[in-house]
Amino acid sequence: MTRIGIILGSTRPGRNGEAVARWVLEIAKQRSDAEYELIDLLDYQLPHLDEAYPPSMGQYSQPHTLRWAETIASYDGFIIVTPEYNHSTSGALKNAIDFLYAEWNNKAVGFVSYGSVGGARAVEHLRLISGELQMADVRSQVALSLFTDFENFSTFKPNQFQQDALTITLDQVVAWSTALAPLRKG
Repeated sequence: MTRIGIILGSTRPGRNGEAVARWVLEIAKQRSDAEYELIDLLDYQLPHLDEAYPPSMGQYSQPHTLRWAETIASYDGFIIVTPEYNHSTSGALKNAIDFLYAEWNNKAVGFVSYGSVGGARAVEHLRLISGELQMADVRSQVALSLFTDFENFSTFKPNQFQQDALTITLDQVVAWSTALAPLRKG
């Protein structure tokens, strides 16, 4: 069965992303088209990129990199939950992505973002990164506003239309992950 990892892309204390990622997981788990699991960057404690060779060479030497690579390699596609910090994604997420290369190739990715303008600029940066990693980013995305989908900028209360957008994003990620499967086996 297709495996989709939901990456929680913030490690900040008091992060809003945890509630968002759990919401994504809760909705995804109601589906029968794939297996869904949460991947919390806090569980990996990745330092700033500390590998001697570029990830594209696949010569990982650090135990934390090997563990991270094994995790990412085990999935067929991803939903990335990202905050928007300073018109981009979080440094922790960018760093985690940069540790690997082949493990991302030929996999689909969708985005759930949050911020003052829905995290749209963070997703635009992640779309560029995804292309370089040979990932297929799906068109649909969920853009959560801190003004309308959170109470007091911290209590997550998404509007119903956000669940509809998430359903479409999940549909697209599963479809593309399945379609790309032959490329991952080659």
